[in-house]
Amino acid sequence: MDYSRKVRAAAVQISPVLFSRDGTTEKVLQAIANAAKEGAQIVVFPETFVPYYPYFSFVQPPVMMGKEHMRLYDEAVVVPSPVTDAVSQAARSHGIVVVLGVNERDGGSLYNAQLIFDADGSLLLKRRKITPTYHERMVWGQGDGAGLKVVDTAVGKVGALACWEHYNPLARFALMSQHEQIHCAQFPGSLVGQIFADQIEVTIRHHALESGCFVINATGWLSADQVAQITTDEKLQKALSGGCNTAIIGPEGNHLCPPITEGEGMAIADLDFSLITKRKRMMDSVGHYARPDLLQAHLNAEPYSGFQIANFDESVTLNE
Repeated sequence: MDYSRKVRAAAVQISPVLFSRDGTTEKVLQAIANAAKEGAQIVVFPETFVPYYPYFSFVQPPVMMGKEHMRLYDEAVVVPSPVTDAVSQAARSHGIVVVLGVNERDGGSLYNAQLIFDADGSLLLKRRKITPTYHERMVWGQGDGAGLKVVDTAVGKVGALACWEHYNPLARFALMSQHEQIHCAQFPGSLVGQIFADQIEVTIRHHALESGCFVINATGWLSADQVAQITTDEKLQKALSGGCNTAIIGPEGNHLCPPITEGEGMAIADLDFSLITKRKRMMDSVGHYARPDLLQAHLNAEPYSGFQIANFDESVTLNE
């Protein structure tokens, strides 16, 4: 692994075009181009940004959310599809690694998916959030351990988790043990208020410290008009505010540029990989500071399937 390189990173805080997969995708493509103009070699977008995070599920009771859930099905992203083709083309033409959150549709189910495109446009990883959180369980299916994978990209070894997956220490350890150099975190933003922004701050800085890697975190943002589109109840509108903390953190747990907590914008910072060695010299959680003789974790990395075809022994004759 190369620990002498320097990489410019961008984290995008951005609002979707509500109810429009194509409209939001256009904003993604423009943001990729803008990041590339700033010299960014990797750009990270918020959780399930295309077409939009299912905010409706946080403020509507299950019996009332059928219409919005069906609309999300209609606008969700199939992998592969014209959406992923367009993002792939943008990554390739700008020579930039893209980490994008999407609502993925696979048959009759939706999933919270994270896509990592390399700088040549190839889709290196499609992973699904292993356990949707609280209200999200009415929207998305569960992911599996096959996605807990660090991939080699043009900017180094990259891993990703979504939102409260960062509260699952073994999920984080799975990526740490694969020596991720850049961790990409994605949160919805515009949710719960300042307490959520504060929790994100603690979470991403702790992971950077514990894993000795860089963390690029992106959160979404809703305008007041968009909040009103989701709910007209003023009391519930308060639940769709704040909670934004788009930031880039170094291996020593420090901010590498000012975080973005309101409105649209782009956080940009240069990542000096020598800082990874500086941190891990003191504390390498999966190396000299580990005690595998006392503590170990087991990962089932097999893709989940509810149907398997058993091997058939042709030497066995079936009697009619």
